[in-house]
Amino acid sequence: MVVAASSSGLYALAAAIAIAGGLIGTGMAQQGIGAAGMGVIAEKPEKFGQVLFFFVIPETLWIIGFVLGLLLLLQIL
Repeated sequence: MVVAASSSGLYALAAAIAIAGGLIGTGMAQQGIGAAGMGVIAEKPEKFGQVLFFFVIPETLWIIGFVLGLLLLLQIL
């Protein structure tokens, strides 16, 4: 019974690391894209849609981290 409790804790820790990694990665990616995107929009406002598209692409990182964390918590992997 003690072994099951400790492995459950390890799954929770692994899920937390997966989710946090996805969120940190998203923030770091959007930091550079946002700064460059504001420069592009300042010079060419008609490029707003394209800049928004590139700004949203890193959002998939936190979605992947969340799904992986959920899979770990449910002990599917």
